[in-house]
Amino acid sequence: MPGLVIVGAQWGDEGKGKVVDLLGERAHSVIRFQGGNNAGHTIVRGDETFKFHLIPSGILYEDCNCVIGNGVVVDPRVLIEEIDGLRRQRVDLRGLKVSANAHLIMPYHLLLDHAGEAKLGKREIGTTKRGIGPCYADKAARLGIRVQDILDEKILRQKIAAALEPKRLTLREFEKDPRLDMHQMVEDYLAYGQRLAPHIADTPPIAWQGLDEGRLVIFEGAQGTLLDIDHGTYPFVTSSNTVAGAACSGAGVGPKAIDEIWGIAKAYCTRVGAGPFPTELHDQLGDRLRKAGHEFGTTTGRERRCGWLDMVALRYSARINSLTGLVLTKLDVLTGIDPIRVAVRYAGAEDATFEDFPYHQSVLHHASGEYVDLPGWDEDITGARTLEELPANARRYLEFIEEQLGIPVVTIGVGPARDEIIWTDAAASIAAA
Repeated sequence: MPGLVIVGAQWGDEGKGKVVDLLGERAHSVIRFQGGNNAGHTIVRGDETFKFHLIPSGILYEDCNCVIGNGVVVDPRVLIEEIDGLRRQRVDLRGLKVSANAHLIMPYHLLLDHAGEAKLGKREIGTTKRGIGPCYADKAARLGIRVQDILDEKILRQKIAAALEPKRLTLREFEKDPRLDMHQMVEDYLAYGQRLAPHIADTPPIAWQGLDEGRLVIFEGAQGTLLDIDHGTYPFVTSSNTVAGAACSGAGVGPKAIDEIWGIAKAYCTRVGAGPFPTELHDQLGDRLRKAGHEFGTTTGRERRCGWLDMVALRYSARINSLTGLVLTKLDVLTGIDPIRVAVRYAGAEDATFEDFPYHQSVLHHASGEYVDLPGWDEDITGARTLEELPANARRYLEFIEEQLGIPVVTIGVGPARDEIIWTDAAASIAAA
């Protein structure tokens, strides 16, 4: 049974949580491998709604190990709030494990994040101001506080002092902020340690066990490929590697553990925050997509920018992740739109055209989509459970995407409900796990 990586193939918010939820029932483990509580997804089951920021949605299954891997940065206050919320919803949390090597978001990271964005002014990146970037910066500078450190008061105090020392000048404006009181910070994080202790573990062996037993192990990414710190639209990116290759380092497995890599993409495009967006719609049609797709962030509530499907970016994503399959979500949102436009290349300055995703930021910032128009459909597709039940024009839309990418569409989301999804034959090895 394969090790399966699930990554966002666009700018995040593609619906990864729903896919992981559907597969989690048959999985040995679901392992989140990067990001922090700047991510979020919503799972609807019957009359209940579950909102996740750090914990993989596989936690809704009693027999699934849900792991927050070493590549994740963890705000312990947020994690405990999420744990308490799920307990109130009667969710069994015995399967939750947090890597002892994951790094912790500290109060000063939040302050630095807010201050950094404020100083950028109109040039702000559009971060969620959750302290993610400063935490990863401390990790790289070897000044990070890890989950295991909140189990030892002496080590915790020493490491906080060492981390604060080079930041004193930057944090001067916050010197009277009670969140920076050393004694209180140590006490708070030791208390977090007591709460989280039953869940703290050496997590790579959990993945190894599942793989050795031939069970399905899912490696869950956050955000999307185009927000990767190395391969995304820098500097308008997140602070971690969001591509499939990061699953190995962020979860503690080798490349041979990965058998399948699925990219999740919407049937159109969205983006939150600042940065280039070549197919963005600034008109009533963009508003229509936003309303029909309920395009508001789970974590921030911010409106998402909306636009046509971008095949230039999606081809780039397919290659850089070595995608073996595409999950297309929210196909139903396009119902009633005719024609449906798809960007197949970019137009740039001086009549330049680009078939491939431009590496130079100045080119990308001035690029706009050049489109192919495909016929739309008016039929309600939410009841479709096979490809044959889709309108002919909807099937043609899917075929066009497959032709452009050279990989199969493995599942199609045709509505917001959990069962409003089509599994294709290309998903058979996973769906039958």
